[in-house]
Amino acid sequence: MPDVARPTTTAEVADVMRDAAARGRTVVARGRGTKQSWGCPVAPDLVVDLSGMDRVLDHQAGDLVVEVQAGARLVDVQDAVGAARQRLALDETVPGASVGGTLATNASGPSRLATGTARDLLIGVTVVRADGVVAKAGGRVVKNVAGYEVGKLVVGSFGTLAVVTEALFRLHPEPEVRRWVSVEAGDPRRLHDLVHAVVHSQAVPGAVEVDGGTLAVLLAGRAAGVEARARTVAELVGGTVSDTAPAGWGRYPWEPSETGLKITCVLSGLHDVLSCAADVGARVRGSAGTGVLYAALADPDAVPDALARLREVAARHGGTVVVVDAPDEVKAAVDVWGPVPALDLMRRVKDQFDPDRRLAPGRFVGGI
Repeated sequence: MPDVARPTTTAEVADVMRDAAARGRTVVARGRGTKQSWGCPVAPDLVVDLSGMDRVLDHQAGDLVVEVQAGARLVDVQDAVGAARQRLALDETVPGASVGGTLATNASGPSRLATGTARDLLIGVTVVRADGVVAKAGGRVVKNVAGYEVGKLVVGSFGTLAVVTEALFRLHPEPEVRRWVSVEAGDPRRLHDLVHAVVHSQAVPGAVEVDGGTLAVLLAGRAAGVEARARTVAELVGGTVSDTAPAGWGRYPWEPSETGLKITCVLSGLHDVLSCAADVGARVRGSAGTGVLYAALADPDAVPDALARLREVAARHGGTVVVVDAPDEVKAAVDVWGPVPALDLMRRVKDQFDPDRRLAPGRFVGGI
């Protein structure tokens, strides 16, 4: 079992990392542990547990910004800014998820259609490098470190470049009302057609999600406008309107013992991807409006063939398929990440940030 350090400030994280560097120890950062099994398996010498760094450091409601520590849970940040009728537009796709873990994995949910992902919302970040040096980028500093746009680099890097300790986000006003329009579309072709109809309409949806054969559309904003737009969408797709989110809204579709996949494609390829997923027995849920879907496979023996077929179809439509989470024996049997065109560049970035390869070694693409 690895040793565990529990710092409560950026300065303490820096001390821990300097000591680890002096001893040549490998390190994995952990927020709330909700996505610790994502990526390839890692057996570090030291876990830096950031759950004690859970404070909202500053909320400037007039400027629509909030600064938080990396171990803060998303739900707690929402509670803090919600008092001012504001929200951080990051979905809690895994219950109990932290800010740092969400950034490290670039986790996203239904909100990505209207407000983007963590890369779009992050305006400043504080990180600790593998050698213990503290670096700040974006937001309230003059420029990024060493010419890199550090915030965008660390998002989705699975903790392999630096330890994120604090983050500054832009906020959005909390909408007056939300309405969901849902319809059981059934087959992939009708789902494809309905998604295109909604996305290309004038309804300005906040999210366009599929869950199995069901389409759900979120409309949010001022009451009068939302009610009218919801009626328009309901007539367009033949659905019903509710003020309650559908079951499973914003959550990944897989159970802990199953294989979870992230599938991307251009919008025109949605029918082919959904059809292939149905053929291989995958349960699909996700942001059809942005071409980002998540799928669950229950049978571990079926994963290699299903993954190969899904990757072939997704690639034809400008996308990829990544194994997000799976039992270790499944990860050992497949290529978790699939083809990565920019791998050489990513390795050079890793060499600049962590030349001794001590941060989550092997967890990310290409053994990074």
